[in-house]
Amino acid sequence: MMSDDYVKKIREFIFENFLFDASEEDLDNDASFLEQGIIDSTGVLELVEWLEETFEFKIDDEELIPENLDSVNLIASFIDRKQKQ
Repeated sequence: MMSDDYVKKIREFIFENFLFDASEEDLDNDASFLEQGIIDSTGVLELVEWLEETFEFKIDDEELIPENLDSVNLIASFIDRKQKQ
């Protein structure tokens, strides 16, 4: 799977679970989920569970940091790194 595919899947998940009434233009791929109020701490847990199930890898506690999970592009890069391990 390519990075563009990751971005598409991540955006679908975010819109289905957190931005139900928003339009595609309402989410920039670099926008911080936390700063924008898109995902709260409970949402992060949902996101982690979805990532582990969808992409079949385990996310370690020390990986639960904004640098990995706080925007569409950061998550896509994180998935890419995890898939290469």
